Amino acid sequence: MSYSTADSFRPVTLDDVRGAQKMLSGVARATAMEGSRHLSQMVGAPVHLKCENLQRTGSFKLRGAYVRIAGLLPEERAAGVVAASAGNHAQGVALASSLLGVRSTVFMPKGAPLPKVSATRDYGAEVRLHGQVVDETLAAAQEYAAGTGAVFIHPFDHPDVIAGQGTVGLEILEQCPEVRTILVGIGGGGLAAGIAVAVKSVRPDVRVVGVQAAGAAAYPPSLAAGRPVTVDNPATMADGIKVGRPGDVPFGIIGELVDEVRTVSEDELSAALLLCLERAKLVVEPAGASPVAALLSDPGAFEGPVVAVLSGGNVDPVLMERVLRHGMAAQGRYLAVRLRLTDRPGALATLLGALSVVDANVLDVSHVRTDPRLGLTEAEVELHLETKGPAHCAEVGQALREAGYTVIG
Repeated sequence: MSYSTADSFRPVTLDDVRGAQKMLSGVARATAMEGSRHLSQMVGAPVHLKCENLQRTGSFKLRGAYVRIAGLLPEERAAGVVAASAGNHAQGVALASSLLGVRSTVFMPKGAPLPKVSATRDYGAEVRLHGQVVDETLAAAQEYAAGTGAVFIHPFDHPDVIAGQGTVGLEILEQCPEVRTILVGIGGGGLAAGIAVAVKSVRPDVRVVGVQAAGAAAYPPSLAAGRPVTVDNPATMADGIKVGRPGDVPFGIIGELVDEVRTVSEDELSAALLLCLERAKLVVEPAGASPVAALLSDPGAFEGPVVAVLSGGNVDPVLMERVLRHGMAAQGRYLAVRLRLTDRPGALATLLGALSVVDANVLDVSHVRTDPRLGLTEAEVELHLETKGPAHCAEVGQALREAGYTVIG
């Protein structure tokens, strides 16, 4: 399975994916398939989680990167490879290159999370920090490729990459032969395209559903227009699927083989990440949780057995903390309130006592006494509370008002 870089628009076939599977033997893990009783009860049919968050480097990206680099001609390998990424693709290219003895350079944004930068270096790549956003980083990597002759390894827009990602689909069919629906997150489209090629070639009756974050959903308008369309300023916490334009190669495959593309909100992504952590005991990044978010948003829409592909688990701890709080808030389990009280000794203790009566757990308190908005004898307090659901949030607010406090937010 050796192709030159010029051969970048050939069709991707089942034979390509099977060839990639042989190539990845002993390199990529055949990741676990875990059942979810909670999601199964919600959907009314068996739901399984395909745990690519447990793959080497923490995501499916190693599969496509290894197949792409392994397929380079000897003179291309000698020139080295270059990639641009804020995280998962960077680590996949770095490890694949090290395993194949190829020199790699990875451009990452200056604001990339330190754990991802450190991991990419540890896997053997030379890391260059450039630009504030991925588009600037991408331009720098392509300029480097043009100037040095290094081969640019695209994260999704190449048949070899798609074939490598398609091995996830073959594993799903082996591990869950009775599957009826597969849910997979979509950014540029490499993973969804590869899974669709593998699955539809063997089981055309299986429904393949792509999932995008609503703030970075380039596929719905692109499919409607019949060509890749760019979404300006994509915005989502799910950086793994935060792509403004579909790849040309995966777009054609997805348009032909993927049955539906759905979108999910930021609240649904947060709730899905929280559910994976609490119920499945799995650390999953927001992009990886997008198929679970689709299940949460419309559980009756999918025929089972359902397989949800958890594409990655490389989440920055700082982002994880923010997302978990966001997810708790979306479920009514986290409440932030601001209120005013009389600034006198014991006033804060009295307030906290009122909260203890309704069993609200105080996580954080901010106490402001000096502000032009406040009267001479007033203070403003912002409270972050752990609550037990929407009904409990309403109970807390009612208790505060009944105790005479003015709730202002």
